Amino acid sequence: MCRAVVLLLVLVAAGPRLALAHAVLVSSTPHKDAAVSGPDIAINLKYNSRVDGARSTLSLLKPDGTVEKIDTVAQPAPDVLSATGHGLAKGSYVLRWQVLAGDGHITRGELSFQVH
Repeated sequence: MCRAVVLLLVLVAAGPRLALAHAVLVSSTPHKDAAVSGPDIAINLKYNSRVDGARSTLSLLKPDGTVEKIDTVAQPAPDVLSATGHGLAKGSYVLRWQVLAGDGHITRGELSFQVH
């Protein structure tokens, strides 16, 4: 019984630190599986914590299977990355992101969308 209480206290104390260990995407434009009008689209990614924009990357997996790095990434707020996808033809895309959180942890993710 005593071990269980100690374990519970340790988990409760460590819980907030574990939850803050990675930047989690909380909202995006385009939304996951959205259909958007091209050929230019706004990209906005909001995270649950501060990210290092200078050490973060965005890229697009295009319908033909090639990957295009998005070179111009702005950071209008500490927890937001924004960019523009230019000249996107109709088809299925995957936006891939990699961010460095303020605590030093790298997080990667992706979201698919359609250009019509």
